[in-house]
Order: sequence, then C-alpha cells, then structure tokens
Amino acid sequence: MTTMRERARALLASRAEVEAAEERQDAEAAGCTPVGQLADRGRAVASGVLRSVTLRPREGVPALEAELYDGSGSLELVWLGRREIAGIVPGRRLKVEGLVCKVDGRRVVFNPRYQLRPRPGE
Repeated sequence: MTTMRERARALLASRAEVEAAEERQDAEAAGCTPVGQLADRGRAVASGVLRSVTLRPREGVPALEAELYDGSGSLELVWLGRREIAGIVPGRRLKVEGLVCKVDGRRVVFNPRYQLRPRPGE
C-alpha cells in the first residue's frame, strides 16, 4: 500500500527520476544485478539503455565504447578491435554479461557478451 508521501514524491518527481526508476525496474525484471551494486573483478549480468556510443582507439587498436545506464549507475562497455557493431547505437536497450573491472574509478566490461533488447513500444 502506497503512503501519501510516496504518492506525493511520484507526482513531484522529475522526468529523469521517473526514467531512472523505470530503468531500474526493467533491469530487475530481466533478472540483472543493478549497475550500482556490481562488484569489482566479478562476472555480472546487467541490463540498461545505451546513453552514448563512441569510437575511441586504445593504444593504436580500434575500440568501440558505450555507456550502459540502468537507473542505478553507468557501466562502460568496450569492444576492442571493433569500429562498429550493428545495433549498438544510443537509445538501444542491451543485456550484457562479462567481467567487471575498475579503470580510473569507473566500472568497465571489456568485450562483453550482449543481447539486443526491444525498445519501449517494440
């Protein structure tokens, strides 16, 4: 049962807060660990929406980088040796699996396995 305070918070929530809550619920429904709770040096399954996709060479090797956001935090995905991947575009939903490591204080998964997920309304 929702309280008056919870209803008031829902009515006054910003669009960003509502979208973050929806992303967290979607990731939870997919059986994934929230990005904000991912442990360093552990295998994980996460789900979210791609906020950005960038081609950024690393030490002379092409690397496709993407930011996955699930409402609890962001996870950087890096595919080494790739210039592009069909379907990996901003706004796309993904479910990813891989080894999480910390690089410069950010959570990163190199060469994750991924599954494209439908966008809302698809």
